[in-house]
Amino acid sequence: MIVGTAGHIDHGKTSLVRALTGIETDRLQEERTRGISIELGYAYVPVANTLGAGPAVTLGFVDVPGHERFVHTMVAGATGIDAALLVVAADDGVMPQTREHLAILQLLGVDRGAVALTKIDRVDATRIARVEIEIAALLAGTPLQDCPVFACNSIAADDAGTTALRACLHAWAADDAGAHQAERRSELFRMPVDRVFSLTGHGTLVTGAVHGGVAAVGAHLQLMPDGTEVRVRSIHAQNQASEQAQAGQRCALNLAAIAREDINRGDWIADPRALQATTRVDVRLRLSALAAPLRDWAPLHIHWGTMHRQAHVLLLEDHDSSDGQRVQLVFDAPVCATCGDRFIARDSAATHTLGGGIVLDPDPPQRRRRSPARLAWLAALEQMAGGAGVGPLLLQAPTGVALAALQRYCRRASEQIELPADARRINTREGVVIILASHWQVLREQVVTSLRSWHDRRPDEPGVDSGRLQRSTLPTLVGGLWNALLQDLLDDGTLQRAGAWWRLPGHDHAPPERERILLERVLPQLHAGGFDPPWVRTLAADIGVAEHDVRTTLRRAAARGELFQVVPDLFYAPARITELAAIVAQLSQASGTVDAAVFRDAIGLGRKRSIQILEFFNRVGYTRRVGDHHRPRSDLQWNAPPG
Repeated sequence: MIVGTAGHIDHGKTSLVRALTGIETDRLQEERTRGISIELGYAYVPVANTLGAGPAVTLGFVDVPGHERFVHTMVAGATGIDAALLVVAADDGVMPQTREHLAILQLLGVDRGAVALTKIDRVDATRIARVEIEIAALLAGTPLQDCPVFACNSIAADDAGTTALRACLHAWAADDAGAHQAERRSELFRMPVDRVFSLTGHGTLVTGAVHGGVAAVGAHLQLMPDGTEVRVRSIHAQNQASEQAQAGQRCALNLAAIAREDINRGDWIADPRALQATTRVDVRLRLSALAAPLRDWAPLHIHWGTMHRQAHVLLLEDHDSSDGQRVQLVFDAPVCATCGDRFIARDSAATHTLGGGIVLDPDPPQRRRRSPARLAWLAALEQMAGGAGVGPLLLQAPTGVALAALQRYCRRASEQIELPADARRINTREGVVIILASHWQVLREQVVTSLRSWHDRRPDEPGVDSGRLQRSTLPTLVGGLWNALLQDLLDDGTLQRAGAWWRLPGHDHAPPERERILLERVLPQLHAGGFDPPWVRTLAADIGVAEHDVRTTLRRAAARGELFQVVPDLFYAPARITELAAIVAQLSQASGTVDAAVFRDAIGLGRKRSIQILEFFNRVGYTRRVGDHHRPRSDLQWNAPPG
């Protein structure tokens, strides 16, 4: 468990932590000389484990500076704490940073804490009673309104108030050793960096409060938003060597193969699935009653995690409400966030806290950001952040949600995400997509309706190719999901595929009798030609028919899917193309791709013909070109024409 101090400068936060732990948290000489905290300080004490056989329990303290110039440092320290220790000096009473720090704790969602009324040795009982009334008025209506208040003399040995406060905090820490942190530890690992340094013989170390998940020694994580892979050499959790770092702990990670200069406060060390770099984030922003209304492109200083960056505001709705206003924050450089993260917003001069809020979408679009569908999507994300699960989100996703994105939204690995009973997992070349069965059926019906309309308008044509069908049906659907949709319709017989053409069962496009007779004379020669069938002019000469008539007949047969035209005047029988497709698949098994030279050797033809065949497979969508290689599409099988 981690407790963070809060309160005005010179109200005795550091002295109180020293009295509670016996540890001096002011590390810098300047802090000790001036008598004020400038940087974050840390202290750790063991706690008796009331669960008996469980792991050892350590209570961690984060001591924050109280000066108004160091509010950004206070926010970095308050991020990830489990409870707050609000410190108010009896001689001063409630002061400006007392109020600002309390507001920040509320905005960060800290709902558990205690109040330490310090320096009681400097005042009489009447003054103590008056300050206690001030504190009660300050906390009224906040999540901390019922928190205990302890009157402390931090410099007195065996002070009763300090002893009682210590007992309270230790009891909370012992409780947290149970199931309280289980939910956070089931998340993907995320730790914001609040300090980076190096030690001789150890290399680069980073510290922070773990927001979620568990990471073990040897784990391969990512430095975000940079994206650099890092490996965990060793871990100190709550100031003790450990094999794991987990939510609810302050940890130091010793990282391999990265320099100290490559990491900054505000970066994240995270599971590669947890975060994505972005320059735009949709949020719900709540302003204080004294803040002026927002305007488009207004600059704000934004704090979340341990990050402090400037952003500009784009309004997503015209009105503000008691729940705040949905806006898009636009950053000059990439940042990282997850749905549900809390943040603080300060004015353009970074002198006043204006408000704060919650992250909704960490990767929003730049266009149509105020459309009804988009606002409904944000509402679903807000429901999910409030504990409603992924059901509302999937309802607002007519084309599904990529599993990778769903993991980031939920902050959980795929196996930890509880999906609705009617959710389907669709495998595509871009990855797995989660979609409700009802939405998938709507997409299927749209394809069938579009294809039926095509047949009605063009009854003489054998069908429509995949690209044209998509443009007239679902033009914005990603290619992998479109191919998976067609494959699903093909697998259950709803659609048929004849070469490059898609059609409904029963759509008959029979050729004229004279063409059928000519085909019966030509097809045996194409079959006999194997991988090197005769050209149109050779066929025409062999059977004594005009070249134009042979060419026209073969082109119409290709349009019906009965033949394949690889290049002009060169047609292949379907069985031969199926064999060539199988060769491409077999040759690509080792590396995932096949090049012209290897394919040429396999089929025994020249380089030119081999390239023509490979380009044909690219053209019809069976493969795609990657540099000088060709990669079969994993989400689309080769299907020979029916019959």
